[in-house]
Amino acid sequence: MSPNRVRTLAVVACAAGAGLALFAAGRTWLEVTVVRPAPLPPLHQAKTGAALMPWLSALALVALAGAGALLASRGPVRAAVGVLLTVSGLGVVAGALSRLGTATPAWPLLTALGGLVVAGAGALTIARGKKWPGMAARYDRPSQKSGSARSEAQIWDALDRGEDPTR
Repeated sequence: MSPNRVRTLAVVACAAGAGLALFAAGRTWLEVTVVRPAPLPPLHQAKTGAALMPWLSALALVALAGAGALLASRGPVRAAVGVLLTVSGLGVVAGALSRLGTATPAWPLLTALGGLVVAGAGALTIARGKKWPGMAARYDRPSQKSGSARSEAQIWDALDRGEDPTR
């Protein structure tokens, strides 16, 4: 597989895993019934995974942002993003699996699956991210050639003429 395809696979897997974790964490995991004194009826409350563990959605959002960061970064920064994705994915898995005995098992399992996919995308980034291409050079800041450096007076003259001296 080409490095470009592997990068695309990692980005799509990361976004899909984070989306699945966000979706499943927002579903009802637990029904709580609070018995109240008579004549008040019992109070039924639906608790989502995000309500039970607010940091679960935060980690999934970090993973979703990491999918975009995989495209925009390169070199050691991309490796750091891979580590961040792996850690956040494993955090989602640990949080979701910690509620398996007390909640409806389907939503925590789907949340854990999403976290596992994110962690896998992070591990793939750590292992093979060095070979992936970066963004096109048109997004880089143009370099100043040694012969084209302008003096301070030339910059002020360009401003007086209404030109942008940074171009």
